Amino acid sequence: MLFHVRMDVQLPHDMPADRAATLKADEKARFQALQRSGQWRHIWRIVGQYSNVSVFDVDSPTQLHDLLMSLPLFPYMRIDVMPLCRHPSSLHDDDR
Repeated sequence: MLFHVRMDVQLPHDMPADRAATLKADEKARFQALQRSGQWRHIWRIVGQYSNVSVFDVDSPTQLHDLLMSLPLFPYMRIDVMPLCRHPSSLHDDDR
């Protein structure tokens, strides 16, 4: 199942810089592992914001929920999820 996910990160202004740096490094490592697994298919930065738009390819909404909760920055995110389905006019065979 494909999901469009927007994540807006809002770190507390009083968070120590070293704590923020550690969280960001841990988030990057987790993201790259999920990208290598094929579950996090695409990510795009939203210009001028600490936000991204991503496409996830997972087996179920529950799997997506668990994956999102496993992100180190999850406690500091506002997340919007939209399930996707293949458009009949798509030329791409890997759309599901």
